[in-house]
Parts: sequence; C-alpha cells; structure tokens
Amino acid sequence: MLKHGDERSNDEYDVPWKGIVESYFKDFIAFFLPSAHAGIDWRRGYEFLDTELARITRESKVGDRRMDKLVKVWRRDGIEYWVLIHVEVQGDRKRDFASGMYVYQYRAYDLYRKPVCGLAILADQEVNWRPSEFRYAIWGTKQRYQFTSIKLLDYAQAELKKSDNLFAIVTLAHLQAKKTRNLAEDRYLAKINLVRSLYRRGFDRQKIIDLFLFIDWVLHLPEDADKRFWKDISDFEETKKMPYISSVERIGQQIGEQRGERIGQRIGEKRGRKKEAAAILLEMIGYKFGQVAESVTEKVAGADRKIIRKWHKNLIFANSLDDVFAL
Repeated sequence: MLKHGDERSNDEYDVPWKGIVESYFKDFIAFFLPSAHAGIDWRRGYEFLDTELARITRESKVGDRRMDKLVKVWRRDGIEYWVLIHVEVQGDRKRDFASGMYVYQYRAYDLYRKPVCGLAILADQEVNWRPSEFRYAIWGTKQRYQFTSIKLLDYAQAELKKSDNLFAIVTLAHLQAKKTRNLAEDRYLAKINLVRSLYRRGFDRQKIIDLFLFIDWVLHLPEDADKRFWKDISDFEETKKMPYISSVERIGQQIGEQRGERIGQRIGEKRGRKKEAAAILLEMIGYKFGQVAESVTEKVAGADRKIIRKWHKNLIFANSLDDVFAL
C-alpha cells in the first residue's frame, strides 16, 4: 500500500479553513448555525472585524488563536450582533479552551459593549473532547458562559453527501483527511470521488474551483498519486465539457492575480505560506505599535517561517519591538 509521508501539520489546516469561511460566510452560518442564519438580516451584509479582533486578542492574552474570526451582523429586528468563530483543528485536547472562549467574549463586550455569539468548530479526532461552556462558583457567586460547539466527527458521511451546502463538502474533505492519514491510495480515492461530486451537485465554476483548492490542500497527495489524480481529473472534465479544475493548473498565474496570495497558499506553495505569515505579523505589529518601519519589514521578510511563528507568539505579550524579535 502506498504511504503518504507529507501530512499537513495542524497549523497549516488553518489556511484553507480561514479562506473558505471568509469567502462563503453566509453558507458557513447556514450549515453550522442555522438558527443564527434565520435570524440575520443578510440584506445588510456582514463585516469581518479584523482590527477589533486584533485588539481583543492582544488584551485577552489567551494564546495563539489563528483561526478566530469576529464578524459583525445585524438581526432582523435591527440589533447589531457580533459572531465569534473559532475553528479548532488540533488532534488533541486543548487546555483552557473553554476559558479562552469566555475571555474573548467578555473582553469583546468590555471593549465594545456588543453582544457576542460564540461558535466553536471542533475538527479534531478526540471523540470525548466537547468543550461548550465555562463556569465557576465561589461563596454564592456563580458564573457560566455557554457557547455553541460543533463536532465534525458527529456528521454522518451519508448525510453530508446529500447536503447542497458547500460546507458539507468542506466537512467531508476534512474528515477524509484525518481518516486517510498515511494511506495514499485511500486518500487518492477519497479525493477523486469528492472532486467529481462537485460537478454532480451543480455548483458554479467559482465554487468548484474554491472547493477544489480546499480539498487539494487538506487531501494532499504524494507526487506519483498527484500526477495520476491530475490526469484522471483532466479526462473526467473532458467528458463533462467543463475544464474548471484542470484550468487551475494551466492558468494558475491568472487565478493568482484574481485571488491573491491566499490561492498560492491553498495549493501548497510554501513560499506563499511564509509570505502570508509575514504579512499578518507586520499587520499585527502595526496594530500594536503604530507605523511599521522599513527596517522591520525587511527583517520579517528575510526570516524563515519557523522564526516568524516564534515572533507571532512573542507579540502576544510584547511591550516593545525588542520583545517581539527576542529569540
């Protein structure tokens, strides 16, 4: 049996999740939090509050939360709500996860006086780990914070295959990625079947490409299996007269210009992943310390990805740029 030796690390799963949530937030809420979807006035749109989230992260000091998103929406009665989303992709129990959700919620309310709806998507493989509330009690005082917790393992694959929501495909791809780890032949079959199903579901060209990029990232194949996959997909698309996915390989430059560096990351370009990590670090430094000097930009651009990740962690508690760049 073929062995798959190029498994994605947990932090790298954040990249495709972040991209697909940002691109299809309405579908995301419809799939994972339907009660909220029904109560939101989608005609008024929504807004990702990256600046506000950066401030909450900085002042909360709860650790590395790469996949958190804070989104402003409006209820149908006109009240403004914020939705705090955390996608947890670790394969094991995370200490103080519930308390971290609680800290984010009360810091958001304390700083901005906005009600926050907490939603955690648990994409790990530990069946019995299901954090959904934080509580404590002392001498007659009680505190309880409850948030919505969705466990991807709970979804039946048969039901996911019937759903028209694109996040059913996202969930299937993630579950298959965990299930087929180190099993290249099983992963190849899972990947080819998922990609072919995109056409049967009637998705438009852009959704097919975006979903393919997610699938291609999480169901990464070794070189030989990947070459076979591209040939089979090209043959399949030729019979369908829909050369959507094969066009990704042929016109990658054009797609990169349209969708930016994020596309490069999702198709596995290490250079692109480092570049985004550097860009995020510089943005966060700007939020915390003001205008970023050219020398700082050059320092970050010249560092390798491992060092940049360390600087990200340093930034959480840093009081100066010297603290950020301490090794």
